[in-house]
Amino acid sequence: MTTPRHIAVIDIGKTNAKLALVDLSSLTEMAVVTRPNIVQPGPPYPHYDVDGHWAFLLDALAQFHRDHRVDAISVTTHGACAALLDSNGALAAPILDYEHTYPAEVVADYEAIRPDFAQTGSPKLAGGLNIGAQLYWLFSTDPTLKDRTSQILTYPQYWGHRLTGATATDITSIGCHTDLWNPFEGTFSDLPTKLCIRDKIAPVRRPSDILGLILPEIAKATGLAPETPVCVGIHDSNASLYPHVVSQNRPISVISTGTWVIVMSMKAGNIASLDPARDTLVNVDAREQAVASARFMGGREFEVIQQGKQVEPTEQDVSAVLDGYRMLLPSVETGSGPFQGRQMQWHGGEPRVGTGQRSAALSFYLALMTGTCLKLVGGAGPTIVEGPFARNPEFLAMLHAVTARPVLTNAAVTGTSIGAAMLLGGDEFPPELDQEEPVLPLKSLKAYADLWTDMAAPK
Repeated sequence: MTTPRHIAVIDIGKTNAKLALVDLSSLTEMAVVTRPNIVQPGPPYPHYDVDGHWAFLLDALAQFHRDHRVDAISVTTHGACAALLDSNGALAAPILDYEHTYPAEVVADYEAIRPDFAQTGSPKLAGGLNIGAQLYWLFSTDPTLKDRTSQILTYPQYWGHRLTGATATDITSIGCHTDLWNPFEGTFSDLPTKLCIRDKIAPVRRPSDILGLILPEIAKATGLAPETPVCVGIHDSNASLYPHVVSQNRPISVISTGTWVIVMSMKAGNIASLDPARDTLVNVDAREQAVASARFMGGREFEVIQQGKQVEPTEQDVSAVLDGYRMLLPSVETGSGPFQGRQMQWHGGEPRVGTGQRSAALSFYLALMTGTCLKLVGGAGPTIVEGPFARNPEFLAMLHAVTARPVLTNAAVTGTSIGAAMLLGGDEFPPELDQEEPVLPLKSLKAYADLWTDMAAPK
């Protein structure tokens, strides 16, 4: 297949659904449109508005093709999401929101059958962050659903199925804290057999494989050429990682920022030290390699603290926060991350909402949480920051101070779109990285970080 140039990337994050058009020759986004990913409350339970997303995506694909030409399509989505298809290829049930919580007795019953961390690299997580827990709850709630389910797909491949009619799961999504996969042996864990669903899970493929060509009705609706290929697709954090997987041959750490901050360490031999109690886990990259990872809901925490009133801090704001040791201590979101169960508190006084001091203190908190995650996964080498936090100078300065290693940023708007597009080619064009030079006094940053680390340490 000739390497296409213009890749339309469907990017369904937890907060927003997006279509981006990426020029592979320059690894830049030519056009981007978004819509909120608002969870539908039910019935029968909180679920994603896939039909609303679908109408939005078809309209955007048509517009991109008219304006620029679309040569191929890639898909990346958040993890912890599965689609259950019936024998006709339609949804057998709405796609469950992973933040939905289950009764204590269901949680206890599932805990009794889920495999150990040593087999899956998947810690016990809240709600439906383990896909196995989602499936257990769905099948327990509706005894007819399992029989009505013909195939189970991970989320990127649901959109690929709507485009091509073909089905698959991808290695990065099935290997993303699902409880369903053994990343050390590259095969299913014991759980699919216990749930009697192993024969229902669609074939596991690499993200860069071609899933199929668009269906005739898609070509007609969008104007795209009938031979437009669609690749299998990839989990969004692994999309951020992918450009570095194919271009780096040294230990590096990659930070994917969005609703979740995902910390991934590309260093051999650091899997054994992971602590599942602190939300560390094993992801699987696009080349089927196990990757030590940790995460927290940094983007969500940003929104909670800022309350929609973000103000860029001045030099005086930053100095006041550093000199007064005004700091936010973990955790804003208590159900995940390296300090689960801890309640947030302010030290040195809480800055008012809508002030630069609040923004500075929050940026330092997010960097220190990220630094904690890096320590937990044995981060080494340069730290590459992808996504919105890559444009936050206070975050970058504190991250440099707490790691004492170079901090690099990707010039792209979002690493997920670029990484997903590169599944269709462009390996010979690694993304340009900028090294961030410290813009704040290192001595003050380190003193602040030392106090935060001491006060945040598990007692």
